[in-house]
This record gives sequence, C-alpha cells and structure tokens, in this order.
Amino acid sequence: MNIDGVCDISFEDKVRVYSHDYLKTCVYIGSFDKPEYIFTKKLYSNLIASSQLLEDFLDFHGAKNNKNWYFYRELAAAVRHLSLGGYSQKHISNRMTFYDLPETENFKTEGDVTNRFITQTIMNMAPVILKEANRLEIPLPEDKYYMADFPGITTGSVLDFDIDDEETDHHRKNIVKIASEFLGIADNFDELGFYEPYKISEIMEIVPEKVNEVEIRRFEMVVHNLQSSFDSYVIHGGYRFGNRKHKQLRSHFSVVFHILQIMGRLLHFYERHLYETGYKTRHKKVRSRLEQLIDPEVLLDRTINYGLYYTCHFLSRGKKIAGDILNENIERSSIKVGIPVKLGFHARPSLLVSKIVRYYGGQVELCIGEDRFDAGSVLDIQWAGGKIHKENIKEVVFEGDARALDDIAILAGVNYGEDTMGKGTSLPAELSYLK
Repeated sequence: MNIDGVCDISFEDKVRVYSHDYLKTCVYIGSFDKPEYIFTKKLYSNLIASSQLLEDFLDFHGAKNNKNWYFYRELAAAVRHLSLGGYSQKHISNRMTFYDLPETENFKTEGDVTNRFITQTIMNMAPVILKEANRLEIPLPEDKYYMADFPGITTGSVLDFDIDDEETDHHRKNIVKIASEFLGIADNFDELGFYEPYKISEIMEIVPEKVNEVEIRRFEMVVHNLQSSFDSYVIHGGYRFGNRKHKQLRSHFSVVFHILQIMGRLLHFYERHLYETGYKTRHKKVRSRLEQLIDPEVLLDRTINYGLYYTCHFLSRGKKIAGDILNENIERSSIKVGIPVKLGFHARPSLLVSKIVRYYGGQVELCIGEDRFDAGSVLDIQWAGGKIHKENIKEVVFEGDARALDDIAILAGVNYGEDTMGKGTSLPAELSYLK
C-alpha cells in the first residue's frame, strides 16, 4: 500500500479478488442439475453483492469500452439484475401465508413460472461465466460453498407476539391519508393497466414506449413511500395480528411494491442490454450471446403478463378495502351551498365536484330532500341537476367526507369555476389539483 492509502496491486490481482465470491457462487450453482431448493434469499443476496462489486470494479476500469472484458462485464450485470428480481420474487413467495390475499392460486402459479425463468437462466449462465473467467485467466476459487451456507429464511417457529398495536386518533388520521393515497395510485396506474394477457407482438408495441423502467420505478417509489408511511404511523408490529382490514390493505400495496421491483429490474436489463438501439458491432455480438442465455421474449412475457397484470389486479382489488377503510374512519360533516349560477349542475361544475370527491376517495352525497345522489359520479350530479332545475332549488346539501366538503365549499364560493355565461374561470390555489 502506498502513502496515499491506495492498494497498488495490479489490475489482474484485483480482478481476481473482486471475482472471488462471484465465481465461488457460480461454481456452487453449477454443481446442481436443477434450481429447486438452492435459490434462497441468502444465495440471491450473495449474488447481488458480489456481482455488483465486480460490475463496479470493471466499469471503473473501462470494461464497457474494451472488447476483451465487455462480455464478462455484461454477464455480471445480468446476474445482478436477475438476482434482484429473483430476491423480490422469493420474498413474495415467503410472505404469501401472511399476506392474507384472496384467490391467489393463479398468482402463485404464475409466480412459480417467473421464479423458474429467473433461476434456470442464472443456472444456464453459471458455466458460461466460469468459461469466460477461464478465458480471461482469472483463477477459480479453491474453497467451495455448501447448501448449509445458504439456508432458507423460513423456520417452523415464530417469536411471541407481545407488543400490541393500539389505535389512536392520530392512527385514524394516518390510515385515512394512506387509504386515500392508495386510491390515487390505483387510479393513476390505470393508464398503464390491462386485465388480459398480451401476445408477444403486443408486448413489443408497448415496451419500452409505454411501459418502461422509468415509469415502473416511479410507481415503485410512490408505493414504497406509502408502505413506509403505513409501517411508521399505522402499524408497527407487522402482519400477524391487529386490525385485519388494515393488514389486508398493507398486503395489497406490499405485494404490488415487490412486483414492481421485479418489473423494474427486468425492464432495466431488457432496455439496457437486450433492446436494439443502434449498438456498435461489438455490442451487437455480445447482445446476441446474451439472448442465447436470456430469452428476451420470455423475459418480457414475465414482465408484462405476470408483473404488470398482477400489479393491476392487486391495485384494483385493493380499492374496495381502501374505500371501506376510508368510510369507516373519515370525519363526516355536511355543508349547504348554492347551486351554479345561472346554468346549474351541467357538465363543468358536475365534473369538478366529482373530481374533488374522487381525489379524497371518501363517500360524499348530494342531498335534495329525501333523495341522495353520489357526488363522485358526474352522471348522478347531473340527474340531481335536473331535479334542482325542475323544482327551482337554490341551495343543496352535501354530506360525507369533511375533507372533500371543505373543497366543495371553496369551489361553490367561486361559482364552481365559471361565470354566469358558463365560461370557465380561474380556480383558487387550494383546488390546483383539479386542473
């Protein structure tokens, strides 16, 4: 080591050090004929850490621009991203008992298919990685891993549950906020959503133009923030006890979070390493070699027909639970406001009122005498508008979610965002989300 604290051994010696655990794990994987039982979370963790260290080391030394080292570098990247996806899939499998999700038989089956694709692909890669290391004259480790080094995470025993989750007014306020945010995420994701499997030709049309790593990772971050808020401010004690409906809501966005993690990793690898974007000749040759090990069509099928499909599925299923939780916990109130002057509840004001209600997610009704109309429905409000016009009513009552009522009162105060001729006017800053 020199006086600056920098280890001055050669690149060849360092690449041996940085390849050691990575190659040792590949030797271990290559000693099995089938992937069953060997791909535990601990094995994935080892692959993730060792491949990332090696990839970073090679990138620092310019391997992406070197014909001799480029393929070895790309194999490390492939192992890292597949292992990250496999780790998340394994986490889902381990937690299924605790998620308490209904009708998951098909989801489990498709998850097993995804898991087999990832594990078999890594197994196919292991001997190729060892062969490439041999070509580069990187010595293989003499010591070996054994199955005992990579035990599964689950055991037959569970620690005593002796810390209770107590509900408070603060707890109620936070669960309302989280349920509302879940409904907002589900509505926003509808733009990417689909509810039937795609053919590979259809998948090619939407990836990466519509569904890509950037979009998926954006949703992943939002859902992760939601889960963090839930665990920090609603339930500290995990899955097993407490309010079952709250736990079920968490299960819906937790499983979505981990599915999005899988999608993000597979899309990143596809877009960065397999998608044709005008590569140099050397890059094309390496991409062709990777395609022989990692089938792009199967990767995309798992990404879309498993990942995207079940993200949409669980977000959709979670809406009812989130809605029930909202309506059980929201502060309820009522307001009396005037109707839009002079045109009443035609399209524009009806749409703005319904947007406010849907934004918060809680139940709000427009009340005219004994008749009650869903204020989250444009059609219902316009039906009410007909009765209002017919009976020459000047004021109406809204009842329900106090948060939405506050904003409806603000909207009514500016004549529902239009002048007396029905032309749109500026909305107050508090209602900027309606634009």
